[in-house]
Amino acid sequence: MKKARFITPVVTAFDTNGNLDIQVNKNIYDYLISAGIDGLLIMGSSGEFYAMSTEQRKELIDLAISYVNKRTKLIIGTGCMTIEDTIELSNYAIDAGADDIIIISPYYFSLTDESLEYYYGKVAESVKGNIYLYNYPDRTGHDLSPELTLNLLRKHSNIVGYKDTVSEMGHTRKLIQTVQNEFPDFEVFSGFDENFVRNILSGGSGCISALSNLYPEIFVDWVKAVNEKNMDKAAEIQNCVDKLAALYEISKCFIPIVKKAMMLKGLDIKDYCKTPLLKANEKQTNSIKKLIKEIDHIISK
Repeated sequence: MKKARFITPVVTAFDTNGNLDIQVNKNIYDYLISAGIDGLLIMGSSGEFYAMSTEQRKELIDLAISYVNKRTKLIIGTGCMTIEDTIELSNYAIDAGADDIIIISPYYFSLTDESLEYYYGKVAESVKGNIYLYNYPDRTGHDLSPELTLNLLRKHSNIVGYKDTVSEMGHTRKLIQTVQNEFPDFEVFSGFDENFVRNILSGGSGCISALSNLYPEIFVDWVKAVNEKNMDKAAEIQNCVDKLAALYEISKCFIPIVKKAMMLKGLDIKDYCKTPLLKANEKQTNSIKKLIKEIDHIISK
């Protein structure tokens, strides 16, 4: 069993005009690092990368790398719609000091395996650092299959990991089983919080998922329990995380909900998002308050 890790895909703090809120982003990084989370992913889906200009993404890269300053593992999301833009932003992040980068495939049109292998192959040949593949078929319209992944690993040694944002754990398990004999060090992370333990038991590396923005201490304790093989404790935390996952059901888009929840937890953060995402309304806010109260009661026992 691999050593378990939980990495937070960090929300991005903006001001009312959609500019980066420098101090609040620093506050969030400090909050997560001080809790002991295993790493930060900047500009994953939770970070609203898709709504940011190239210049703003570079600004956030510079901020995160300089401020985190090697205090924890730092992965930067650099996926763009074209090969050229992805390579340019990826090398910018690597040159700035990112530990690794993670790349979602181009979205809008569903792509064939041949197109996806060409895209990632060209990127891997030109990027000067380690790459994680980001599979999110609900958003891209296509799947990075285990067979496609294995083909890429055989050709590109700088592809070192994979985030599988699918609810069906069978997909992740098949991926692990397909690649692990030839590439035992390849890291496979699940993209849904509740699959963390199942991922590890299947031979994966852990999870990269958004609820750890809100309660990083829960996920740090979960990692400790799994690594110490304290399965009673792991099961207890699983029950808590399963309840916390109701946060995703409050709205069609979870990002404003997570930000509002962080505010209600007392973090120095505003719930501005890139439009057209809207702040949580009164009904949603009441649902968040109710859930936080329930979770706080559970963890205080």
